Amino acid sequence: MIRNIERVSVYYHGKHVGTLQQTAEKVCAFQYSSEWLLHGFSISPFSLPLEPRVFLASAEPFQGLFGVFDDSLPDGWGRMLMDRMLRKNGLTPSSVSPLTRLSIIGATGKGALEYIPDQSSNNEESIQDMDNLCRACQDIYDARSDASLDQIYQAGGSSGGARPKVYWKAKDGTEWLVKFPCSSDSIRESGETEYRYMRCAEKCGIRIPEINLLDSSLCSGYFASKRFDRNGNEKVHMISAAGLLECSFRLPCLDYEGLIRLTGILTHQNAEDLEQIYRVMCFNFAVHNTDDHARNFSFLYKEDTGWELAPAYDLTYANAYGEEHMTALFGEGAHPDDKAYLKAAKLAGINKTQAVSILNDIKDKGQELKINSVRLP
Repeated sequence: MIRNIERVSVYYHGKHVGTLQQTAEKVCAFQYSSEWLLHGFSISPFSLPLEPRVFLASAEPFQGLFGVFDDSLPDGWGRMLMDRMLRKNGLTPSSVSPLTRLSIIGATGKGALEYIPDQSSNNEESIQDMDNLCRACQDIYDARSDASLDQIYQAGGSSGGARPKVYWKAKDGTEWLVKFPCSSDSIRESGETEYRYMRCAEKCGIRIPEINLLDSSLCSGYFASKRFDRNGNEKVHMISAAGLLECSFRLPCLDYEGLIRLTGILTHQNAEDLEQIYRVMCFNFAVHNTDDHARNFSFLYKEDTGWELAPAYDLTYANAYGEEHMTALFGEGAHPDDKAYLKAAKLAGINKTQAVSILNDIKDKGQELKINSVRLP
């Protein structure tokens, strides 16, 4: 039975990071533990520096949570599953506190942060039949049936994004995220499309996670991406640009200029990471991925090397906002000119010759992708 929670302890690799407490004003206060202050790191460098004081979150944009903790919560598909699961347990979703939602995530969320008390309902049951799971997801998505809600929630309740998806453990023990098509997809073979786009990104010199196209009798395949927040059995701390900057990923509040500056600050001007974010920017504009919002860029923390840009993800055709991108380039959200690209390259420490070469190569490969891709609208 799920109960409302107003206080949770945050853990990382079994170590007590700190405590979250909901205040009377319905915002959260956070304080690092004394042990973490001695041996830990800042889990969110701008909002939660490693200091012995109480931090108070703003009411918006994350309902009184700090961005790094909001990253642990699902959006889209996962949020819908959680809300239906709450109703099944006799709770009204709007009455449930964000800390209760974190406790429902418990140890099952993205990244490495875990929450106690843990009210999650995760199990280690191996998923065998993807087609049956896809049908069950579509029934839930289209509100035809909640018969498989428990199974689907356990498989994908902490995932985000609009499309139905589940976490899948392969026979070799590696963990993957598998996406299913849904009735609202503008592209019928969405899995194959995303697979082709990600392969094209890889050819454009962009770091991507290991990907696969799983067999299906219902469509041309299910897109699968190996989880980069896992290193074997070890969880890796991860935070999105939205979480770092405390900005809503649901609004077009980010500019690639700020994203490049953020990458430079976090990675201590690491040239490889700065080039990567430039390549991803060029690719998103070249292939019409307008859904480039602030939660679709993330950073990983490695204890031996510090912060680094995460591999690129969610690179596919998106037309939700027409020509306008969620992330603009120097204020231009649709068709930035070459001067804007070169200005961004200079900010990333890339010389003009290299910047032009990268941009032209990505434009050429992107055009070839759009010509050969599957049933684009």
